[in-house]
Amino acid sequence: MPGPPRRLLPSTSALAAFEAVVRLGGFTAAARELSLTQGAVSRQVAGLEALLGTRLLERSSRGVAATELGRAYAAEIAAALETIRNASLAAMTDRHYQTLNLAIPPTFGTRWLMPRLPRFVERHPEVTLNFITRIGRVEFEQERIDAAIHVGRPDWPGAEFLELMRETVVPVASPGFLAEHRIGAAEDLLPLLRLHLASRPEAWAEWFASLGIAAGPGAGPRFEQFAMVAQACGAGLGVALLPEFLIRSELASGQLAVALDHRAESASAYWLATPAAPRLRPQVVAFRNWLAAEAAAPGGAA
Repeated sequence: MPGPPRRLLPSTSALAAFEAVVRLGGFTAAARELSLTQGAVSRQVAGLEALLGTRLLERSSRGVAATELGRAYAAEIAAALETIRNASLAAMTDRHYQTLNLAIPPTFGTRWLMPRLPRFVERHPEVTLNFITRIGRVEFEQERIDAAIHVGRPDWPGAEFLELMRETVVPVASPGFLAEHRIGAAEDLLPLLRLHLASRPEAWAEWFASLGIAAGPGAGPRFEQFAMVAQACGAGLGVALLPEFLIRSELASGQLAVALDHRAESASAYWLATPAAPRLRPQVVAFRNWLAAEAAAPGGAA
């Protein structure tokens, strides 16, 4: 099948110049980013417009703005240029088949994974690690992700799961909050403001159930990220039910204190999710095996 006509394959220089003008809002900023003169950028864009036979930018004494068609075109080519940049970088470093793209929850990544990661790098210096922070499901092929740390249940379609650890949760609050609210039994927590993680709406009900108490989640603000819950709790907003292994620094510093000394195993677990493929890339297997060993090591699991 014949390829597209040559006129439909503009030069990457022209595309990069046009995309930079639209993204940065003018020729001056685009020229600065591309290390070109304003005239050179203007000529690149004019040549692109001539090639396509349409106007992409509106020029006036007040500056330059993309036409409606120009904005749509810029959005489309931006993704293509990013793909070309990434592929070129991989070719330059000769490590395309040694990269490992990982999606990780931010708090687990910073507090548990990153302190251990130098051991993996030392053992596998040939692997280049790339990270994105993510809460929730990922699309492995579409997002070009090799593996993901998932918190919750192994319920992603098209994925295989390796359980890394369970977590133990405990109610905590700021010392000031505890000084104002007398807590001697689980029932004392019922009327207090309880903080919630949006990804674990049943956490409080499950914790009370572990004591034989039927209680709903309770009223209280919900947060998308663990770090925000911990900060709000430390500020004295209310009581939070948090994984103990992720708040060791706050407990040690006295920013948080245990509100009631009852720990319960959460219904959530930490998993390594990988595509359900017949054969995983060698670096994915190496990371999976290393991660499993770290989680199983003394002090590694939650």
